[in-house]
Parts: sequence; C-alpha cells; structure tokens
Amino acid sequence: MAEEEKTILLTQEAYDKMKQELEYREGQYRDEITERIAAARAEGDLSENGGYQAAREEQGKNEGRINELTVKLRNAKILQAPKAGTVGNGSVVTLELAGKEMTYVLGSRDIAVATDYDVISPESPIGAAIMGAKAGDTVSYATPTGRQISVTIKKAEPLKA
Repeated sequence: MAEEEKTILLTQEAYDKMKQELEYREGQYRDEITERIAAARAEGDLSENGGYQAAREEQGKNEGRINELTVKLRNAKILQAPKAGTVGNGSVVTLELAGKEMTYVLGSRDIAVATDYDVISPESPIGAAIMGAKAGDTVSYATPTGRQISVTIKKAEPLKA
C-alpha cells in the first residue's frame, strides 16, 4: 500500500541544502560507488569479496536516499515563518519548561539540515500546543502518559537563513 505523499515545509536554505545533496548523490557519489564496484569486481570471486559486497550495500543506501530526497523536494513548499511574537512553522521558539529555557525550531525534521537548533514537529503534543501561541503565553499539553505539562513561550522569531 503506497504512502500518501504529504507536503514538506522547508526553509529556502533547507531546500537548497537538500537539492545540493541530491545533486552530489546522483553525480559524484554515485560515480565513486560505481568505480569501487568495478574495482572490486575486477578482483575476481564476488561471493567472497567483502569490498564488492560493501560497495553494493552502499550503492543501495545511496539510491534509497536519492529516492527519499527526490520525493521530499517534489513535495516541498517553502514556508513563510510568522511574524516575531507568534509561534508557527518556521519559528525559532524559546520555551520555559520545568524551569529551564530551551530554544527550538517548530517545523518538519527536514528543516534540521539547515539549522543548528533542535526541531519540534508541529504534529507532536508540544508542537501542537504552542502552534499559534504568542510570546508570553503559557499553554499546556498532554504527554503520551496523559500527564499535563505547562510551557511558557518566552520568545518567538522567524527562522533566518
């Protein structure tokens, strides 16, 4: 059963980095793996050739990543982060949780390729709770165990490239 392809929200920088990775994997990296396979094949008996087996495995992983990147880029939408003070996709959010301040980006995990921040998914319990909140708001969310946790939004700014 095929998975439904959903829109992937990316910053322009994350999109560009994924596109760069795809070009590298389809070009130079694919060629390097092909050369390693050819060199290992030239050594003879393939059934006991560890270099050949490793190169073939690497080739499979590379092709899988190429497919993944192709689908993500095809379904990508460049997000426009909300204005400062409002939490939304593409916001850098500073939260106070259990007395500690932590800073995250709210958005898809794919944004992480273009930022040093940890990422909170908007579909996660905490992500859903803070979505649309404003700086200074305190919201609560239920953990998977049912426990209610309060979190205060200290600051929300658009993610800058």
